[in-house]
Amino acid sequence: MNRRSPVGYTAIPPWIYAVAGLGACFVLLPLLAMVTKVNWSQFIPLITSESSLTALGLSLRTSAASTLLCIVLGIPLALVLARGSFPGQRILRAFVLLPLVLPPVVGGIALLYTFGRQGLLGRGLEVAGIQIAFSTTAVVLAQTFVALPFMVVSLEGALRSAGGKYEAVAATLGARPTTVLRRVTLPLVLPGLASGAVLSFARCLGEFGATLTFAGSLEGVTRTLPLEIYLQRESDADAAVALSLVLVAVAVLVVGLAYGNPQQKRKSRVPQ
Repeated sequence: MNRRSPVGYTAIPPWIYAVAGLGACFVLLPLLAMVTKVNWSQFIPLITSESSLTALGLSLRTSAASTLLCIVLGIPLALVLARGSFPGQRILRAFVLLPLVLPPVVGGIALLYTFGRQGLLGRGLEVAGIQIAFSTTAVVLAQTFVALPFMVVSLEGALRSAGGKYEAVAATLGARPTTVLRRVTLPLVLPGLASGAVLSFARCLGEFGATLTFAGSLEGVTRTLPLEIYLQRESDADAAVALSLVLVAVAVLVVGLAYGNPQQKRKSRVPQ
């Protein structure tokens, strides 16, 4: 036992704080600069214009639908990657996480060549009378494509941290696999699931490149808030800055919810 180690020793050299402060300033200063450019006297009229409210409403609706799709697809993917064992598992994980590092416009092109009129699946869908590209459905698919890795990463980490002992006990008591998943596994990783859902929602809300490439920019149909900001930047800079501030505020709120005392949440969900 090391008697010289005081309680609360962090092992962080003092100069680390200076570099960390520089990094924090690198993130905060651009946001502060944006806040100083907001036309506060016209802030409310700028963010409540008809086009702005339409874009905000569309962003919230499509982000909610995309987040739901991320949950439906992300839970099975995370379970397979965390608990499964099969050939090609590492390759599958790499491809699932690929949208995290892929340029969004490349993702949009990939979706276009999959669901577009001349795409891999688009031709069959076109015959069935279903057109996805440049529609609201395309916005949802583009947002899901870029946000799904956030759900998988959060949930896979939670599953690995939780271990499998509670599921094993439930199985020895006669519970079926689906019952174990519903009654034990999902409640155990609910904080990770919630964090993944919130982060996915935030990523969907800020999606730009894949949406523009795959869905276009049609007001009321595919023009989400980031696209509206991009267009307003050319014609009304004050409106673009005001809408950007709204998007930052929503993102800060969402991230705050995702990281609000996670340890306490995990403890409260551990079965007794």
